[in-house]
Amino acid sequence: MRREVAVVEAAERRVLVVEDERTIADAVAARLRAEGFVVEVAGDGPAAVAAVKRVPPDLVVLDVMLPGFDGLEVCRRIQAERPVPILMLTARDDETDLLVGLAVGADDYMVKPFSMRELAARVHALLRRVAKGAPVPAGPPTLRFGDLEINQAERRVLRAGVEAHLTPTEFDLLVHLAAHPRTVLPRERLLADVWGWADASGTRTVDSHIKGLRRKLGPDLIRTVHGVGYALEVER
Repeated sequence: MRREVAVVEAAERRVLVVEDERTIADAVAARLRAEGFVVEVAGDGPAAVAAVKRVPPDLVVLDVMLPGFDGLEVCRRIQAERPVPILMLTARDDETDLLVGLAVGADDYMVKPFSMRELAARVHALLRRVAKGAPVPAGPPTLRFGDLEINQAERRVLRAGVEAHLTPTEFDLLVHLAAHPRTVLPRERLLADVWGWADASGTRTVDSHIKGLRRKLGPDLIRTVHGVGYALEVER
C-alpha cells in the first residue's frame, strides 16, 4: 500500500537528473521512473540550465563534477531563476564542497556510492516538504534572543543588526531550534521535523547545515552535544 501511495504522489512530478556518468544517470533515472516520476537527463552544466528553462522541474538531482561548468554553478544559475529543491551528488566526501553546495541553494546531498532506495526516499521527502509549503509561524512573528532576531513572517535573520542570508533549509532549522531554546534536540528528531525523514540515515546532512548556520551567525550560537544533537544557546 505504501509503495502505491508513493507512486500516486509522484505522478506528473518532473525530476531533472544531471549526471555525466551515463551508467549512474541511467540507473537513477530508471529508479525514479519506477517511483512514478517523469524524468529528464542532462549530461553537462549548460544542458542542465537549458533543460530547467525549457521545462521547469519539480526537483533536480545534481552531480557536482560536470563538464561545461560544475554543479555548484548550475545550482546558482537555476536557483536565481526559480527556487527548486536540489539534491546534490558528490564523489568526494569533502566538507568544503558540501558546505558550498548547501550555501548556493542545495537542500540535501548524497556521497557516491549511494543506495538507490535511499535516493528515492530523499527525493520523496524533499517534495513532501515543498508540498507542505512554509510552516505557519508559531508564537510571535519575530523571535528575539539577545542580539539574534528571527523574523518568521519575512523569513529574515539578523545577528547584531547584520542580516544573515540563510537558505530555506537553514532558516527552517534555525526556527526549529529557536522554538526550543537551550533544549538539546537529537539529530534524528531534527531530520524528522525539519526534513521530514523517517529514518536516521542523513544525520550528516544536519551536521553540514549546522556548520552553515555557524559560519553565517557565529560559532557561539549553537551548542553541540556529542553523540546526541544540538541546542540553541541563548540568554535566559
